[in-house]
Amino acid sequence: MSNKEEELKNQEEETQTTADEAQAEAEAVENEFDLLQTELTELKDKYARVHADFENIKKRLEREKYTAVEYANEKFAKDMIPVMDALDGALKSIEGEADKAELFDKLKEGIELTHKQFLTQLEKHGVTRVSHDEPFDPNIHNAVQSMDSDTVESGQIVQTFQTGYKYKERPLREAMVIVAN
Repeated sequence: MSNKEEELKNQEEETQTTADEAQAEAEAVENEFDLLQTELTELKDKYARVHADFENIKKRLEREKYTAVEYANEKFAKDMIPVMDALDGALKSIEGEADKAELFDKLKEGIELTHKQFLTQLEKHGVTRVSHDEPFDPNIHNAVQSMDSDTVESGQIVQTFQTGYKYKERPLREAMVIVAN
């Protein structure tokens, strides 16, 4: 064999080797592509399931929130039922024929007990009366009048026209008061 033939044979072998390497590399890329396609399909499926779960949770929380808001006052309402029972009992007690003085005393006692029970239930739920013994506070008092007073210092409450109420620390209704000059 001549040098030219040998050189040609070597070139053919190199070309074959390069072609084999290119073929092997193409197969490797194709295998990797197939693996990536499979992984992408799995991730899309996983994403769809997670998204559906998220939407279901979101809808459930929305329903629960609506129910919580709708029935937020249920406990308060249940606690007011005994107060209504006490008022009903007071009304029934005056139906009979009794001595007016005795009837008045019983009615007064019943109203006082019911009033106390009502205030207790309100306090249980965070509703309290605005204090009249503290200095005037424009956040919880509404000064409807001011007057000179020898018994009370300036800025103190002289008289209360209407009791104020707070829910926790937030005013529900300001107390209407007269303030000393």
